[in-house]
Amino acid sequence: YEGESFTKPLYTIMAHVLELAAGQYRVNIGKTPNTYNPELSYAANFMHLMFSEPGQPYEVLPAVEKAMDLFLILHADHEQHCSTSTVRIVGSSQSNLFSSVSAGIGALWGPLHGGANCEVIKMLNSIYNDGIAPSDFVAKAKDKSTGVKLMGFGHRVYKNFDPRAKVMKESADEVLNLLGINNNKTLQVAKELEKIALEDDYFIEKKLYPNVDFY
Repeated sequence: YEGESFTKPLYTIMAHVLELAAGQYRVNIGKTPNTYNPELSYAANFMHLMFSEPGQPYEVLPAVEKAMDLFLILHADHEQHCSTSTVRIVGSSQSNLFSSVSAGIGALWGPLHGGANCEVIKMLNSIYNDGIAPSDFVAKAKDKSTGVKLMGFGHRVYKNFDPRAKVMKESADEVLNLLGINNNKTLQVAKELEKIALEDDYFIEKKLYPNVDFY
């Protein structure tokens, strides 16, 4: 693809994705969708579309904007993964950009790709709500007969610590400290799981380190 015939619809898709994702989120919680603000950056616009309220001032903290931008870049610029492969395969049939990207979004839906971070949230909420000690959950995850999986750990390609995860951990820790929400109960479960897995011989031997979906 070259020239305006490719870049213009691509930018259109990128802009609409923000409005669609944030709009659906707000409808789900009973709120009215916001409108795109052309004066804000891409990352800041996502935060604005998600969380600002009509008639009320809303400021995106620079550190949060930077973190969101970083997360989006690290996920997008990641070589030939599942959704990228899907877009390219559909595009090879000379299908247009919109249908090709739609196919890629379909690939993202799966729990082993784009849905993996949602599975991490479900796991953390389940551990906390059911009153399970993180150490007990890890013990169950190590026992294959239980069928319990520790979501957000390990990677099919990176057999050492995912370099993206290191960057995201630093950024996430910075934002959490800035917002002063380190005492969040679910977050405490996540931090304890991280500590156990990084020190446990089982995970070290199998190189099951926290990945981008975890952070």
